[in-house]
Amino acid sequence: MTAPDAGPDPAVARAWALLEAGRPEQALDQLARVPAALAEDPSVFAARAEALVRTERWAEAATVARHGLAATGPDPGLFAQLGLALCELGDHPSAEGAYLNGLREDPHDVQLLCRYAQLCLVANQVEKATGLLGLAAEEDPGHPMVYVVRIQAAWVRGGDRAAERASREFLGAYPDIAVARAMHGFTASVRGRTGTAFASFRQAVAAEPTDPDYAEAAREARIAAHPLLLPLRPVYRLGAIRTWLLAAGVIVGLRLLGQREVAGIAGVVWLGYVVYSWLVPLLVRRLVPGRGPYR
Repeated sequence: MTAPDAGPDPAVARAWALLEAGRPEQALDQLARVPAALAEDPSVFAARAEALVRTERWAEAATVARHGLAATGPDPGLFAQLGLALCELGDHPSAEGAYLNGLREDPHDVQLLCRYAQLCLVANQVEKATGLLGLAAEEDPGHPMVYVVRIQAAWVRGGDRAAERASREFLGAYPDIAVARAMHGFTASVRGRTGTAFASFRQAVAAEPTDPDYAEAAREARIAAHPLLLPLRPVYRLGAIRTWLLAAGVIVGLRLLGQREVAGIAGVVWLGYVVYSWLVPLLVRRLVPGRGPYR
């Protein structure tokens, strides 16, 4: 959510500045200093709800958004925050209601259209999500959330190539924002590009060093990119089930062709590979530190 009118108190403006700098906890501290007479200013509700969303305190965010709507009247931004919080709490019908109420107030709001599309993707309503994404793209094709939902929609449709291509476009348009780096890292990891994934997640951490999800993703990518795990990259790319089926198919095929000795050697090699895939990742996790350096 972008900052609205900062309101009559300097603490609110400082809170929004802290949010834009990726420091939501400090933003909440600033908002605690707002005089009681201004506590129900729309900008205060919006900033507090945004800070709670960014710290993933979903129940509190939903409560603040509801109080804001009750105190200040219908507001698309608060409806978007309420819908996101309810979605994260698992109350999808109420989240959809919040998004629809927000769109009744402003049917052209890109954030609401994208949030609603994300909810539809969660419910596997891909066609509906695509329609909402199209409406958002008509309003602002270069909006960061439009890129995010494009990537997510491609992923849900099973198009990891399309998702990676969209993530590269997102990164090209917004090279300095953490979410673009993180989305690029995610799609690269799915495609088995572990080195690229680690580089992108590390840059996401550099952009937002307080985000624990980025730090954990960077560590996982660093582990996957370790030289000892190079032989396991086909598993990361194809997936464990596909790899097992492929190996079994090769071994059975060799036996059917009468190449029993070769099939036996392939079986032993495969058994060794399986043991390697179980033991070496555990060793690498011990070798890679639990925290940075990721910047």
